[in-house]
Amino acid sequence: MNTNMEFDFYDASTLKSYNLDKTIQYQLSLLDTLDVYTRKHCENVANITCRLCEYLHCSKTFTVYCTICAYLHDLGKVFVPASILQKNGPLTDEEYEIMKKHTTNGYNMCMKDLALRPYAAGPLYHHEALNGTGYPNKLHTKQIPLEGQIIRVADEFDALVSKRQYKSHINISDALKIIIENCSPLDSKSKVAYERLGKNNPHIVKKLFKVVLEDINYEIYCVEGYVSSLQSNIKRLEHIKSYEEMYKKAKSEKQKNKYLDWMKSMFNQGETVENYKNVLSDYENAFSYRKKILDDLKNECKKVKKLKV
Repeated sequence: MNTNMEFDFYDASTLKSYNLDKTIQYQLSLLDTLDVYTRKHCENVANITCRLCEYLHCSKTFTVYCTICAYLHDLGKVFVPASILQKNGPLTDEEYEIMKKHTTNGYNMCMKDLALRPYAAGPLYHHEALNGTGYPNKLHTKQIPLEGQIIRVADEFDALVSKRQYKSHINISDALKIIIENCSPLDSKSKVAYERLGKNNPHIVKKLFKVVLEDINYEIYCVEGYVSSLQSNIKRLEHIKSYEEMYKKAKSEKQKNKYLDWMKSMFNQGETVENYKNVLSDYENAFSYRKKILDDLKNECKKVKKLKV
């Protein structure tokens, strides 16, 4: 049996994008020019952005627009050298300046293409910050359009999740805490109003909590289904084990054959009298492992619910 079940909580199949029409396939095909990691990141950010828009009660038109902007937000990274884009470890100041140019490069790519021009805001604004510390133009507050503020939160969250290589939502509250920290002002006593703000829009971050809770609960649902299946198989194999005990105690050949037939009738494909105890042991180990994951997920759900912006 396979006990290495993985949960991809930003799988494309969960994207609620209102059945984006065929014309968008052209824009999305441009992601094929990106490396695998960046493409996956763009898909994840679009997924989260779309769902944030839903929780923000944005119109269908704006949600579709914002989702496409999110798909294209890192398009400018096609001009970033692989040695920088895929570097393990912190970038040097010079490398960071090159990396930052992906915003304006992506914007220019969009502006030169009539089909992409409507979505140029995605690449341009997703690294701007409410307190004016972002790039490329150090915009602040209302100078940053809503789509830029939404994509920024989705982008920052997925970058944290990907960097830490989460396979599950366990401990994902740690990533949310960093997002919350970026809602806090660097200088709460500044005489400049926007400098008393954080980088992220706290209203959008609150909606991110809802997206994450939705995903945690879905993962709990999936793991519960798996655990239930394991319990059912353990119960079945324990029942077979009891028949084997009866078989050993039976005195007549007729009784032995009866218990043996009952055992065989309860085997799944590949199970035999000789190996079923090993299969039972595998199920028991898998159950113990998954039950711990389930408990951890439920505790993580409680942690996220307690978070405040």
